[in-house]
Amino acid sequence: MPWEADVLKRALLLATLAASLSGCSWFSGWFGPDQPAAKPAELSEFKASASLARQWDANVGAAGPYDFSPATDGQAIYAAGREGKLVKLDIASGRELWRVEAGQPLSAGVGFGEGLVLVGTPKGELIAYKAADGGVAWKARLSGEILVPPVAGGGVVAARGNDGKIALFEARDGKQRWVNNRALPTLTLREQGHLALSDKALFVGNAGGKLSALSLLNGAPLWEANIALPRGVTELERIADVVGPLALDDHLVCAAAYQGRVACLDRVTGNAVWTRELSSLRGVDMDARYVFASDAHGALLAYERSRGGNSWKQEKLRDRRLSSPVAVAERYVAVGDYQGHIHLINAEDGAFAARAPTDGSPINGVMIPLKSGLVVQTANGGVMAFKIQ
Repeated sequence: MPWEADVLKRALLLATLAASLSGCSWFSGWFGPDQPAAKPAELSEFKASASLARQWDANVGAAGPYDFSPATDGQAIYAAGREGKLVKLDIASGRELWRVEAGQPLSAGVGFGEGLVLVGTPKGELIAYKAADGGVAWKARLSGEILVPPVAGGGVVAARGNDGKIALFEARDGKQRWVNNRALPTLTLREQGHLALSDKALFVGNAGGKLSALSLLNGAPLWEANIALPRGVTELERIADVVGPLALDDHLVCAAAYQGRVACLDRVTGNAVWTRELSSLRGVDMDARYVFASDAHGALLAYERSRGGNSWKQEKLRDRRLSSPVAVAERYVAVGDYQGHIHLINAEDGAFAARAPTDGSPINGVMIPLKSGLVVQTANGGVMAFKIQ
């Protein structure tokens, strides 16, 4: 099966294609249970210029068919697993501060903001816990499975279902403010675009290649821009979804799309500041100088944040099914891979700086940067903090 067809193993197949494509599993990662479709690059030796020292570890239970990411408030780490465990961990020691059981399977998390810890379920339930003590603050219902972490800030909470609907809730009581409903293409990737909040808009990466800014007042689009344009004859060829995390600063919002582009747009107008051709499956991050993205085969690229010039390309992690890139400690960008390795890469030149193992299972969620390190969650449920030395 060619590589492009294997993407279907990560795809959400709607009813019209279910019969003809039912042999493709879309639950266990893009390329089947924890394995890339193509032979991955062997890990190469390098002269380390830094080290990743593990500070502590915990476990919240396996992710199953979902991707879970930890969250932080700067003092604690919040993490959840498929079977419903949610924990608050001391950021310095990893000591468990509280633990709750959701009493049902979870499919997305963790989101944090407004004093709330947020998770989602396969049945579309959004659960908000109090960060202080783990008590349930409120629950709300969406009409589709929740697959990406909810976000909170400015008195509101936003979450999306896999049916094309995005809802905004009042953070204080969970009252729904609005729902934005978007028709989905016939075939979309299971890896959805994440949500990002500013003081005036909710930014949303969409199936079909559009990036939207939605009004916090009523959910109406403030603007929409094309990050990818569906092309080709077959539905597979026409997949063009904005996927993974978005990156924001005071002026820009940046995103990447499968079979599309990486782009940075003006946050207010939606006008493109720069765009570059790229097919990505894991979104973007940025630091003070660069925007980082990996292509669909695992090459990691750095683009000049202001103009989009390609500063470097690191290709020695090809087909290792990389996690979303994360800018960390002002000097580095980090990615995880399908064997649970964390790769620390110099932001200036793309050279490897350090590498560390975790528990051998894939890193599919988004790693959380700390001032001088990062926190990672693996598919087996390991939650680990590393310090850069």
